[in-house]
Amino acid sequence: MTIFDSILLGIIEGFTEFLPISSTGHLIVASEFLGIDQTAVTKAYQVIIQFAAIFAVIFNYKDKFTIKHINLWTKVFLAFIPIGVVGFIFSSQIKELFSITIVATMFIVGGIIFLIVEKFFIHEEKQTVTDVENVTIKQSLVIGFAQIFALIPGTSRAGSTIIGALLVGLSRKASAEFSFLLAFPVMSAVTAYDLLKHYKEFSDANLVTLAVGFVVSFIVAYLTIKLFLKFLESFTFVAFGVYRIIFGVILLIVFN
Repeated sequence: MTIFDSILLGIIEGFTEFLPISSTGHLIVASEFLGIDQTAVTKAYQVIIQFAAIFAVIFNYKDKFTIKHINLWTKVFLAFIPIGVVGFIFSSQIKELFSITIVATMFIVGGIIFLIVEKFFIHEEKQTVTDVENVTIKQSLVIGFAQIFALIPGTSRAGSTIIGALLVGLSRKASAEFSFLLAFPVMSAVTAYDLLKHYKEFSDANLVTLAVGFVVSFIVAYLTIKLFLKFLESFTFVAFGVYRIIFGVILLIVFN
């Protein structure tokens, strides 16, 4: 992997991790185009750029990482349990699902769901929760179960949690913010598992390449979180739904 590859993949991870468009799907496609083999060293790099995205959440919401917000974090960790359990039990089966066709199909399905939800289910008067601090335990659990769908490649962790949040009455902004915070335990668990599994590969990796990827991913993810929330002040998720459908169709045409 070259420095150019590291920068490009770092940008893609940072930009797509918190948007409802599947970072995994975009990284798979980008790796295919760049001719990057999915080796153990490549996996080590992906761990690093995911780690950077975790730091972006911490820096954006550092005021939430205090003991006075224990009630909020209790709900966040409750929402994490479903995907943690299912992901651990069915990890080998989930890995077998990775293919361009499945990624493309789930891009399209996810896009259609976003359009349906925006058209028929989202009414401002029904979006009663505008602050993540006011999310109930029941709502957090529903969002957690919705997040299980993110285990299917191309679905998007952010996308599944945001849709779940919208359907239980969170505003668009609150849905996005709960998704950001929920990324912390999910990505921390995945990163910790991958670090234990691939720690030997770090000795074979180019440290400069890893460092560049980390810095780029962190900066882009940090800015993306801020810009995404700003975007939602004036716009809906329709644009993301349309993008997902178009991108999925292009993948099916190009790779089939």
